[in-house]
Formats: sequence, C-alpha cells, structure tokens
Amino acid sequence: MAKTHAQMAYESWINNPKLDASTLSELVLIADDASEIEDRFYQELQFGTAGLRGIMGAGTNRMNRYTVARAAQGFALHLKNRGEDAVTKGIAISYDSRNRSREFAELAASVFITNGIRVRFSDELRPVPMLSFALRRYDCIGGIMLTASHNPKQYNGFKAYGDDGAQLGPEDADRVALKMGEVTDLTGVLEQTLSFEEAMQSELFSFMGKELDEAYDESLLALTLNGDIVRQEHAMPIVYSPFNGTGNKPVRRILKKHGFTHVEVVPEQELPDGNFPTIPTPNPELPETLTLAIAKAKETGADLVLATDPDADRTGVAIRTKDDEFALLSGNEIGLLLMDYILGERARRDELPPGSFCVSTVVSSRLTRAISEHYGTDLYLSLTGFKHIAAEIHKHGDLAGGHFQFGYEESFGYLAGKNVRDKDAVVSCLLIAEMAAVSASQGETLVDRLEHFYEQYGHKAENTISIIREGKTGLEKIAEVMRILRDDPFSGFESLGILTLSDFLTGQKQVLATQEVTELDYPESNVLLYQLSGLDFMCVRPSGTEPKIKVYFGCYGKDRAICEARQQAYETIVLARVNTLLGP
Repeated sequence: MAKTHAQMAYESWINNPKLDASTLSELVLIADDASEIEDRFYQELQFGTAGLRGIMGAGTNRMNRYTVARAAQGFALHLKNRGEDAVTKGIAISYDSRNRSREFAELAASVFITNGIRVRFSDELRPVPMLSFALRRYDCIGGIMLTASHNPKQYNGFKAYGDDGAQLGPEDADRVALKMGEVTDLTGVLEQTLSFEEAMQSELFSFMGKELDEAYDESLLALTLNGDIVRQEHAMPIVYSPFNGTGNKPVRRILKKHGFTHVEVVPEQELPDGNFPTIPTPNPELPETLTLAIAKAKETGADLVLATDPDADRTGVAIRTKDDEFALLSGNEIGLLLMDYILGERARRDELPPGSFCVSTVVSSRLTRAISEHYGTDLYLSLTGFKHIAAEIHKHGDLAGGHFQFGYEESFGYLAGKNVRDKDAVVSCLLIAEMAAVSASQGETLVDRLEHFYEQYGHKAENTISIIREGKTGLEKIAEVMRILRDDPFSGFESLGILTLSDFLTGQKQVLATQEVTELDYPESNVLLYQLSGLDFMCVRPSGTEPKIKVYFGCYGKDRAICEARQQAYETIVLARVNTLLGP
C-alpha cells in the first residue's frame, strides 16, 4: 500500500541525521501510531493572518523550533524584500507566559539578527497591546508576539504584525507564506542562525523595557475620562486575575496609577505559569475560569471582577448582582457598556468631535447602531478579527481624518485610543474600573448601569455557540459543513424568515424576496451571514485560529422574554442542521 504524505514526511524527519535528540525521541515514541503520525504530519502548520498557531510538539503540523525558525526566516525574507529602510527599522518581539514562548522568541530574534535585521526584544514578558504600541512608538517595520492567546496550555503561536501595529493583513501574510515555502531544508535555518547569546552582542539588538512601560502607561491614562471621581472612589474594591499571564504587571500598575488603592489579585493565578494549573483553559469567556476570582471577591467584598487571558488582549468581567451572587458579562455586554460610557462621557464634556466613529464586527451586537445614532457618531462593521477592525480605524481615521473612539468584537476584545491596533485588555480593565467608579459615585452598580442601558436602547438575546472538532478529521468535517451550507444555504432554515444572505467568500449579498444580488465591500472570508426580521441575524463561520465552527445569534426588541424565546427557537433550528452535518 502506498505511503501517505504524512508517513513520508514523518520518515524524512526521523531519518534526518541533523535532527536534535529530543525531537527524535519524541518521534520514535509514535512510530506505531498511524493516527498520531497523520495528525502531526498531514500538513505544514499554516501561516495566515494570525501567523502560526498550533499544538507544541514534533512534526510539520506542530509548534516547535523548526516551524518557528522557518516562520521567522520567511518573515525576515519578506521584510528584506521591502528594502534597506525596512531592515533598518527592524522589528519588535515580545512573548507571553506559555511554555516555550521565551525560547521561541529568542530563536525568532536570532533568525532576524542573522538576516541583518534590527531587533527590539522585550526584556520580560509583555502583552499583545504593548507590542502593538511598541511597533508604532519605535517606527518598526513589523513585529512578532509568541502566544497562543486563550488556547489551552498545549498550544503556542507565532503572531506576526505589520508597521501599523496591527496583525498582518491577508496580502502580507500570503507573501510571508510564500517565502516560508522557499525554506525547505528542515535543519538548515537553525544551523545557520546565531545563538541568542551571539545575537545579543550584535549592534542590531536592543532590549525594550522601562521606557516602553512608561510611554504606554502615559498613553492609556490620557484616555481616562473621570480621574476626579476615581480618586473619590479610590477604595472601591476590585479583584483581578491575569490567569498566570502577561497582564499581571501592566494591569495592576495602570489601575494604581489611575488612583485605585484596593485591587486584590488572585494569588493562585498571579505569577507566570504556562501550565495554567487552576483552569482548564485560560479563556475569560468561560465562566469556570473566574471561579477563584469570584471567590476572592466574595471574601473581600468586591463588586467587580476583572480577568485577562495570557497575552492580555481579551478581558472577562463579573459583577455582583442584587441577590449577592456574581454574573459574567457577555462579550457584547462589556463592549456595549464601554461604547456607551466613552461616547456619553465625551459628549457630556463636549469632546466628541465631528467625524467620530466606532468599529464593531458583523457578528457583534446590533445595539451598537442605537448607541451611534444616539450620539450622532459613525459606525463601521468589519469581519471578525481585530486586524479587520484595525483596517477600518486606518481607513476612516488615519486616511480620512475621522476620530476613532472605540472598537470591539464580541469575543471579549476591546480597544480605545489610536496608539494600539490590536485588542487591549489593559486599557479595557482601566476603563471598566473607571466606569464602575462613576456608577458607584452615583449610588449604582454596573448591574444598574446595564439595566438602564437596556431601558434606553432596547433588549437583546445573543449567543455564540462554538462546536469543536479536534485534529485533521475535525478540520475536514468543519470544511465540509461550510461547503454544504454554501451550496445549499436555506435547506432546513425556511422557518427562520431569512431576508438576505451575505456570503463573504463569494463577496455577494442575496435578497431572497427579489433574488437581487449585490457585491459586498469586504475582504474574502469563509462567513455566511443570514439577516432575519428586524435587526435579528444568524451567522456561521469556522474559527480562524481554533478547530471549531462558530454559530452566532442576535435577536432584538422591546421585550426581553420575547427576544430570548425567538433566539432559542433560531438556535434549535440551526444547530439541528449543523450538528447533523458535523456528525459525532
């Protein structure tokens, strides 16, 4: 029987005399496990707009020294193609608390120094938003963050950035991928690369440290809106958890600088630890990850719980309810409250200039429209992914002269200010805490603020369902489901009352009543968006960074119970078909 591609790739690795002993030992252990070989070698770990992300281990479809070196070399070759100015500007590199993140960061830095490209290297772990800030502050041509964000502990990633501080767009990511394709010698890059100790001696190498911290903090404090009230409410107790990641220092530091004096950290989740020992996965979207923080809040009397994922780009929030329990805010609820707070405070102070705008996504809450209409600001919708939000900020702000106020996506990512171009959990924690202090000064809680919000803008029932299918087979199933839905998008969904279907892969929007087809002005993406009655919508897409298919629902109206009933009905109908197509 003919050998599979995976088997041949496995044999090329295990028979390579220059393969390091540790990797060789790991591969020998799976010699008789055909399914494991298939999963590790059926493809090369794909470089996309999120860079690389995958499980750590030996193999072409894994994060390891060989795949990281190959990605760094491809990125370096891409930047060298941009000319001497790009090489001189150089890149910035940071990393999170995950196992091997520092090791991979040092390797990437060494590859770039070997290629004659300047490197600014974080002298300790720092979060995604600080790397984005550094790229703009130091006028770098690009950057790298070693992180797998909120994925489980076995994952790591190589996130690539452009000179605007945003993740690489599709065209640049494709160019890097092409250059990676030119790197075919498995061990060759590592053999030619300087050691990190040698790289540090180069005049092209420098560390980023205290000066970056101070500049970043200053930029965030300039975004605050009610410093006097914070000082008045300085003793308001707050519990914070960095989930053993990068947020620990910058979040606590910025809250202290703003005036908060009673911030308690969850001790078990304070210090960097890539094993994340107290939680199954370090994702603040999941209720179970805030269990220890909520227990700490009950112990200390805090009404507000904040949490950030390992690279501090996502923010979770829990608030004390009227029955003295805690409720997790959804990603949309956090975004809506922040958007209303920022626009409201700036309008009250007459600091909301003409051309002000916010950015959200096609799968986030439609109540953003009501907020924008209330304050007379513009609202732009992008595809999911903060690189797309950053592109809208650049288009309508940097190029068109508009004034960016706030951006968010429902997956717990938020941004205020124009000096960072990725989601920023540090500024989010700062502004959420300030918003809570303002509510406290008025004798209210964030629960009260949320209730007032719905009274003003209307109610909603929103939900995001993530269905996971691990491994090669899982990804194949997800791809097949999207193909079937695209070929037959309405079967089984007739009772949803679909008005339009937007297919972002074909770039077309279809009106069902008239069969009129118009072109969409969005980048190509594997997304199907169904517009239902009123503002209601349903959307299906595969995750770009995880082995899952995501289904989004949003229902809106004056009566909460009616919205919830309608959303549940939609969910039952859609999941019946999607789960049937996915199979076990």
